[in-house]
Amino acid sequence: MSTDIVPPMISLFTKNWWVLLLRGIVAVLFGILAITSPGITLAVLVLLFGVYAVVDGCFALFAAIGGWSHREDRWLLLLEGFIGIGAGILTLRAPGITTVALLFFIAAWALATGVLRIVAAIRLRKEITGEWLLAVAGIASILFGIALFLNPFIGALVLVWWIGGFTFAFGILLIVLGFRMRRAAETVGGVRARIA
Repeated sequence: MSTDIVPPMISLFTKNWWVLLLRGIVAVLFGILAITSPGITLAVLVLLFGVYAVVDGCFALFAAIGGWSHREDRWLLLLEGFIGIGAGILTLRAPGITTVALLFFIAAWALATGVLRIVAAIRLRKEITGEWLLAVAGIASILFGIALFLNPFIGALVLVWWIGGFTFAFGILLIVLGFRMRRAAETVGGVRARIA
């Protein structure tokens, strides 16, 4: 029997649960590095953020391409991936970037990806339990972006701590969500086996 009984959005996320897990681990590692390196220079912060955004964007694109057959749902991850890669490349191509310009790059990236995560959570709300983790991650991302826009002249040290704290907490949420999606994938697999 067809597997169409499994909604496309849940299939997209459960099939790629490990991508969420890897994105969470990368975010946690980035956060720890930023928090434990208070003397980090702005140049190093720019490099770290650029690399993190590109890697995170690549993971999102990989997940979207892995769910290519789900045409109506993959656009969220595609958009998130392109935004992440774009923000990372813009940051890496501007080695002389100022603290304020970096802050606006990061704030715009956080707002855009936050909105996309909330949209994904809303689409998942009737399909899985625990979709609230994705919504919380999206809300946290939006609040972080707003905080950066409202405080454009914070010092580099405070910026490093904010970015480190945000990415650490965000990474934990993605790790938990990744494990929940793995459990959901096992459930979906059981449903498909019973239907077949």
